[in-house]
Amino acid sequence: MITRHFIDVGTRRVHYRKSGKGPPLLLVHQSPRSSAEYTALMQRWSAHFTCIAPDTPGFGQSDPLPERADGARLEIGDFAEAILQFMQAVGLQRTAAYGFHSGGMILASALRQQPAQFSALAIGGYGVWTAAEMDLFGEQYLPPFKPSAYGEHLTWAWNRVMEQSWFFPWFAVSPDTRLRLAHADPARVDAVIRDLLDSGDAYRTGYGAVLRAGYELPSASASVPPGLITAYDGDPLQGHLSRLQPLPAGWKAYAVKTPADHEAASLEFLLRNGQAPSPRLGEAADQGFLPVATDGFDGLIHWRGRRGAPVATLHAPGGALEQLDGADLALDLPGHGLSDDWKEERPTSWDRWQQVIDAAAAGLGFRQTVHAASPAGDPARVFPDLSPDRFGAYLTTGWSIVRARNFFSPWYEASAANSIPFEPEGLDPERLARDHRALVRARSARALLQALNSRSG
Repeated sequence: MITRHFIDVGTRRVHYRKSGKGPPLLLVHQSPRSSAEYTALMQRWSAHFTCIAPDTPGFGQSDPLPERADGARLEIGDFAEAILQFMQAVGLQRTAAYGFHSGGMILASALRQQPAQFSALAIGGYGVWTAAEMDLFGEQYLPPFKPSAYGEHLTWAWNRVMEQSWFFPWFAVSPDTRLRLAHADPARVDAVIRDLLDSGDAYRTGYGAVLRAGYELPSASASVPPGLITAYDGDPLQGHLSRLQPLPAGWKAYAVKTPADHEAASLEFLLRNGQAPSPRLGEAADQGFLPVATDGFDGLIHWRGRRGAPVATLHAPGGALEQLDGADLALDLPGHGLSDDWKEERPTSWDRWQQVIDAAAAGLGFRQTVHAASPAGDPARVFPDLSPDRFGAYLTTGWSIVRARNFFSPWYEASAANSIPFEPEGLDPERLARDHRALVRARSARALLQALNSRSG
């Protein structure tokens, strides 16, 4: 099982995933992803390691880095320092580490800063940018990503993420920039989109630091732990292997055929060089993930607030605790927010939802619950299917819903008879983006509304 945790690192809150047993292995994701991209890898490698994967600053559920006092842009060294601070906070010492693309570049910078903190470093594809490439990236690669009133930003995001697998860089559409591993898989695009929605415009800071990075690998004469760099056929960074400068003793870099070959080579290398003792990891006191096992649910419930508070506030169907400002204690119910979903059938009777709430009460110490108001209407129409589709229409459908429900109840009855009072603040694009993020995460919204209706009926 992969568990999820928050820990305070200085003034920042950092989210990380953990699984497995044995010596620790630090995994750092690429941009603009989060530690979620390593879910499948952690499940495979947890037989060998205690896998620990943080969200880097500004990505996933981790706070961004504060702006620099001198007003200068944050650079890759700042993100490397943040990784080192996280390692210190969770007690990682002389640890093996793995990073893909920008994750590997950040780790290489961290290793240069404090080589004694690592026992080995495996990297998947390492970027060595030419001056011409840096000029090409410029501001085109990382345009602002800010919510717009009618959701136009979502159409751009969907196509930009999909075409990243077609061309590199994504905006340079030409025969020379076509990639060999192009796809149009809605699930794969959706995974990146969800991380991008979490980061918002902050994605430019961390991603930009990597695209501006100089050569961060240690010099040939450096005394550093061993390292391995591999890149598979179709990886746009495979061609960068020829750009590498002479590497230190104990380092190798070579091409492999497939992603599976890259994973196998990295694992074999890390097994030979990762032998640090597993640390006792810390956790924030006012936010976390509670393991819960009941009839049909076996996973993590996200909570935030004060353990032992007498009352827990529960969001509405299709909502999330991030909408519940000021609550002493709040939960994300199954299939909502950051909580896991039901394992199989999503129950439409209230008793099984109540079992989860009772288990959470036993773990967190609350005695009562308060529910946010449920939306009116036919559950099937209030919450239509928002599964990812080939053209990303589910994203713009969701945006139209969160906008319309400011004006009408139920939202799908746009008529004078169904008009409701509204406040202009509810149409602020940032607030709509928060509500949209909650809605597209809410895989069990319809079932929860049906369950609440059956209880009240």
